[in-house]
Amino acid sequence: MKATLSIHDQNYTVDFSQPIDLSIPLTNTDDNPIAWYLDKPSIEPVRMGDWVGKVSEGQSSTNFNTIAFNPHGHGTHTECLGHITRDFYSINDTLKTFVFYAQVLTIEPQRQANGDAIITVEQLRALWINQQQTAVIIRTLPNATAKKHSKYSHTNPPYLDAAAALFLREQGIKHLLIDLPSVDKEKDEGKLLAHKAFWNVKDINNVNEDAQFDATITEMIYVPDWVHDGFYLLNMQIASFVNDASPSKPILYQIL
Repeated sequence: MKATLSIHDQNYTVDFSQPIDLSIPLTNTDDNPIAWYLDKPSIEPVRMGDWVGKVSEGQSSTNFNTIAFNPHGHGTHTECLGHITRDFYSINDTLKTFVFYAQVLTIEPQRQANGDAIITVEQLRALWINQQQTAVIIRTLPNATAKKHSKYSHTNPPYLDAAAALFLREQGIKHLLIDLPSVDKEKDEGKLLAHKAFWNVKDINNVNEDAQFDATITEMIYVPDWVHDGFYLLNMQIASFVNDASPSKPILYQIL
């Protein structure tokens, strides 16, 4: 199905019949990506005495599973500034619109003398095309499909320099999506500089009024190689979790 939409006073045709799913499925197998020193998720049938909530066991008319997982460590998730603040903020309350004009960028993080690999503000500036986009999707190189199954704990993955996060905020970006387990360094002594720069959080104990309460960060996505850099329509789908983060399903649609 194709439809014509007006984006920033320009009319575009969008093909809704060809969605591009950027999410990584959550499973209870070793295929599931893992970060932050966790074990894999658990998806198990409910057991009550001899009764098992699984049709194939022959005792239940339905499959009746309990799922235990962590949205930050077990796959694609979207978080709000409540992820880093003393006061509670819910992604379900802060994300109120779900369709955005987005730019896809591909960047190879730069290796530093200390062994870190970072996405720099200079790299972003070199690729930036100002079209009043409010979302950005960053695909890092190399882009092996192994990202969908990576075990990130204790590996010091690449991350976003705080100056780069600030640049994105200054360009009007409200929704930052990246194919890494975090926009910040894995072991940074709790500084969370990129998170704070993007959300404009100056004090986690007393959040400033000009913080980006309506902005989100989505981590652990996967952007296939065949998706070209450029502009797309982004649909952000989350579960209605009253939590700082929710598992999510970001979908891209091509603009024709």
